[in-house]
Amino acid sequence: MTSAWQRTAAGANLLGEDGQLGVTIFEEMTSLAVRHGAINLGQGFPDEDGPAEMAEAARSAILSGANQYAPGQGIPRLREAVAAHQARFYGIDLDPWKQAIVTTGATEGIAAAVLALAGPGDDVLTFEPFYDSYGAMIALAGARHVTVPLHAPAFQPDLAELEAAFTPSTRVVVVNNPHNPTGAVFGREVLARVVELAAQHDAVIVTDEVYEHLVFGEPHVPVATLPGAAERTLTISSAGKTFSFTGWKVGWVTGPEELVARVRTIKQFLTYSSGTPFQEAVAMGLGFPDEFFRGIAASLRAKRDILAEGLRAAGLEVFVPEGTYFITTDTRALGIENALDLARRLPELVGVAAIPVSVFCQPEGAERTRSLLRFAFCKKEPLLAEAASRLALLADRV
Repeated sequence: MTSAWQRTAAGANLLGEDGQLGVTIFEEMTSLAVRHGAINLGQGFPDEDGPAEMAEAARSAILSGANQYAPGQGIPRLREAVAAHQARFYGIDLDPWKQAIVTTGATEGIAAAVLALAGPGDDVLTFEPFYDSYGAMIALAGARHVTVPLHAPAFQPDLAELEAAFTPSTRVVVVNNPHNPTGAVFGREVLARVVELAAQHDAVIVTDEVYEHLVFGEPHVPVATLPGAAERTLTISSAGKTFSFTGWKVGWVTGPEELVARVRTIKQFLTYSSGTPFQEAVAMGLGFPDEFFRGIAASLRAKRDILAEGLRAAGLEVFVPEGTYFITTDTRALGIENALDLARRLPELVGVAAIPVSVFCQPEGAERTRSLLRFAFCKKEPLLAEAASRLALLADRV
C-alpha cells in the first residue's frame, strides 16, 4: 500500500515502494551535473551573493554579539521592517508586535501554517505543479492534498476546475504567486475568485509570495490586498530570493493576530528562533530604496531572455515566465514525450542540467506534465550565455 508520504511527491522519489528513503531528483541531477561537468540549472539559487551592505551588516551583528537566540517571534527591528515593507509597497497596515513573526525561511512559515490550520479530515488545496514542501507538510498534518491544475502556455487555472476543487472539508488554500515552478503570475480575476471561494467555505488562505519583487510585467498583487481577503489570509515571504541570500533562511508570516498566533504556537516547537545576525541584516535590506527592488527584477529579466533564446535554439517550446527564477519548456517540440528521460541524458548530451516539472506533481498531474522541463536562470549572465550555446546543440543530438 502506498502511504500518504509516498504520494506526496511521487516523481521526487522521496520513498520507494520498499519503504526505503530514495534519492531526490535534485540530488540525482546535481550528481549527473558534477559527473559530466554540466552547468546546473536545476536548483533555484543564485551563483553570486546579494548586496555587500547586507553582508557587512550581518558581519557587524556577529562581531557585536548578536549570536544568541533571537526572540521566538523575531527581533523587533525586523518585525518593524516587515510591517513597514508591507505598508510601503502594498498599503497593508500591520501591528509588528501582534501580526508578524519571523521564521526560518518561508519553508518553515508554510510548514507551521499548514500544521497549525489543518489535520485529519481536512482538505488543503494547492495549484499543481506545486513547490515540493507543500505536499510533504500536508501529509505530515494528516490532511488530504487537493490540487487544481495549471495549464500551459500561461499556467493559469481554469476557474470552473478551481471551484470544483473546493469541498466542505477545505480548510486551507495555499497560493504560491508568483508561482514556482512555472513562473506564472496569477491575474486579479484568479486571485479574487480564490478569495470568494475561500470565504464561501470558511477556509484560510496561505500565500507564498517569496518572488514578490521578481516580476517582469505588472506589479505584484498580494492576496491580502483584495476585498474580503485580509481577515482570512496569512502572507508568507522571505529574504532569500529578493536579496540573493538563500542560505540565510530568514522569512516571515504576517496576517490577522489570531491566525499569526496559531502559527507562532507551532513555530516555537520547530526552530523556536534562528539566524539572529541575519535578521539584523535583512531588516536593513528591507529599507533599501525603490530603485534597488526595480533593479533586481530588471537584471533577472535580462537573464531570463538570454536563457529563453538558447532554449528556443535547442528546439524546445518555451513558456516565457512573468516572474520567479524559472522558465518552463516543452520537450514534445523535439519529439520527446518524457522530460524525465531527457533530464537524465541532458548533462551528458550538452552539459546542462534541468528538472522535470512532473516531480512537482501528484501521479495524475505528473502524467499531464510529463513533457515539461524547468530551467533556473538566476545565474551570472556569462554562465547563462554558455548554457545557451550548449543548449543550441541539443536538436542535433537527441
